[in-house]
Amino acid sequence: MAGPPHTIAHIKGWNSWNTCNMLDGLRPAETAIDDEFIRRFMTGTWHDLIASEIIIKRQHNIIRIAAITVQKISVTKVYFLIGYTEELLSYWLQCPIKLELQTVEDRSAVVFKYI
Repeated sequence: MAGPPHTIAHIKGWNSWNTCNMLDGLRPAETAIDDEFIRRFMTGTWHDLIASEIIIKRQHNIIRIAAITVQKISVTKVYFLIGYTEELLSYWLQCPIKLELQTVEDRSAVVFKYI
């Protein structure tokens, strides 16, 4: 969010890392749909707890999902949501899912520069 959209891949990276959109890539449309499904599921499951964009990284058969969350709920509920999210997405997408979450005390701790 610190730069205009035309600087993607020059100054800043993408929100989804995969090689499906390359020439002769396998299932590019399905990967885009899966990424949108993952983002909507995370936003709904972690309602009002996600403080940043959801980054999706695909490596071989593993999907890693990274985000920054706010510390609004107890730790036991966070662990439950992590297990719930990983288990359901693994079942639906038929591949291992790994959540990589960072927590902040308040949304103001996440610095964004909007243009």
